[in-house]
Amino acid sequence: MDRNEFAARVIGQTDRMYRISWSILRCDEDCRDAMQEAALKAWEKRYTLRNEAYFETWLTRILLNECYAIQRRRKRTWPIEDTAELFVQPKDLTLSLALQSLPEKLRLPLVMHALEGMTYEEIGRALRISKATVTGRIQRAKQQLRKELEV
Repeated sequence: MDRNEFAARVIGQTDRMYRISWSILRCDEDCRDAMQEAALKAWEKRYTLRNEAYFETWLTRILLNECYAIQRRRKRTWPIEDTAELFVQPKDLTLSLALQSLPEKLRLPLVMHALEGMTYEEIGRALRISKATVTGRIQRAKQQLRKELEV
């Protein structure tokens, strides 16, 4: 993969990368840092990608690792009140807040599937969990969202 093709593919994934990193970090600055680091590491390690068909999944895995590294370094917590202010005004604030109330291990697969259109297999590869685990987490996330929105 040459530089232009690599850049085009990364740029094509920018929105997806931002939304995935936002679901973990919830800070614009941290999301952009994670995306930049992920792109840089992906470029440096591009020769380790065995099958170019899995580029998006591979890049997502690198991004997730960067997000977790930022979390470990900064060890910050965000009160839900502060988090709501950082969002671009969503169409349904209630849904947005309910989604943010989910634990990360349930929220992340749901965001990756519902908002990013990733398949269960792609999510499983990116998160290094089985397809059955992805299915279960998404189902539990939907159940918790239903309960939260019924109240």
